[in-house]
Amino acid sequence: MDSEQRKHALALIQQALPDLDWTLQATKVKRLSRDFHWFSPVLKQQLEDKQADAVVRPRNEEELILLVKACVQHQLPLILRGGATGNYGQLVPLEGGMLVDMTGLNQICELGDGVVRAQAGIRLAEIEAFTRPAGWELRCMPSTYRLASLGGLYGGGFGGIGSINYGPLGAPGNVLSVKVMTMEAEPRILQIPAPQALLLHHAYGSNGIILEVELALAPLHRWIERLDVFDDFTDALNYANAFARSPGLVKRQLALLAAPIPSYFSHLNGRYQANQHAVISVIAQESEGFCAGLLQEYRGYSAVRQTADEAREANASLMEYCWNHTTLHALKIDSSLTYLQTAFNYTNYHQQIIDMAALFGDEVISHIEFLRDSDGNITASGLQLVRYSTEERLNEIMVTFRDNDVKINNPHVYQIEDGKQGEIKPEVVSVKKCLDPNGLLNPGKLRGWEVRNTLILDNDPLLLPDR
Repeated sequence: MDSEQRKHALALIQQALPDLDWTLQATKVKRLSRDFHWFSPVLKQQLEDKQADAVVRPRNEEELILLVKACVQHQLPLILRGGATGNYGQLVPLEGGMLVDMTGLNQICELGDGVVRAQAGIRLAEIEAFTRPAGWELRCMPSTYRLASLGGLYGGGFGGIGSINYGPLGAPGNVLSVKVMTMEAEPRILQIPAPQALLLHHAYGSNGIILEVELALAPLHRWIERLDVFDDFTDALNYANAFARSPGLVKRQLALLAAPIPSYFSHLNGRYQANQHAVISVIAQESEGFCAGLLQEYRGYSAVRQTADEAREANASLMEYCWNHTTLHALKIDSSLTYLQTAFNYTNYHQQIIDMAALFGDEVISHIEFLRDSDGNITASGLQLVRYSTEERLNEIMVTFRDNDVKINNPHVYQIEDGKQGEIKPEVVSVKKCLDPNGLLNPGKLRGWEVRNTLILDNDPLLLPDR
């Protein structure tokens, strides 16, 4: 469908549904068609001229159903938008169409004992504000939790804060079920339990419309946020590693930031020296007493300490200096930087971190996040900062990491299989065929859909009872 055909289809839909909350002004539509893909100079260039034809913000499921029906009738692409905090162009429309702002569907549906179910458009911080008085908190969330939506996390996120305990969001037991709407002439609403629900996880909203997500929660703790500094990188790494591998220390977040990354945190200037390395941790109050001994052993000292309550009151949580927020803070100071996403081998991540830091020197600056993988192993992932020169050199750096047995989840590509997923998964494509038979959801992001006729697809990948 070309732009004129889309314009005609849009006019007919708007005429049929005049009461919806429309955004049609070109500058606003373009702004809303953006996420943080500009972290990558490669994606920034590739996606510069891509945008939706219109934006609609449904206020309830009934309005969304009407919109889906109309888009299917006119074969107009539909793309879902949450908090727009993604980094890979997840929401950037490649073929125009309708951008659906899901933030109007933002209610808590149910809170139980260790379980919460909420609509996709709710911000993650709002979930925690609701669950905290009942003694519960999210198991994992991105550093962008104040803006990021639940559906956005599910459709395009990883896990982030809390992953040191519970692994990524997709690890067994974290997601219990999803409620999804099909992209059909007569949309169906389906309840999909885990593990089948995970076939819609990290699919960029390309194979189903997520309406609600049911999550397992973690018991609430009184957290202390710390930033500790070190003159030697190996000391900082050894401190963080000892912290990570101490099972009795109750923790929520642990990140290692090599110099000069801490100097990019302008709000913290004056607390430490620009050439010092930092470890940011979030530790339970009852465990913090062990930090003093660890710091002494590894020649570090405390630069920043605050309670989580103090951080919330001041909107100044140290968690917002971790994960992808680190890159954002750095880019505000030096726009020539970009980043990697790496996964070290759990059997020898400590040596791999040292080796790669030595190999690249100041060209690739270590930002390491400690976590459990989906099998429960303590390991480390990197969101290293890269002094960008050319796309060719960036690819050379990634090849070198791979040659040293460090996995790359390429953040400089917009198709799902070329990034974290790593390969075409027939089961993910099968879900799209079942729930979006016309291929209208976020077209161009799922490369497997383009070659679906060459794949062996499951007619019932979600084990639906009505089939």
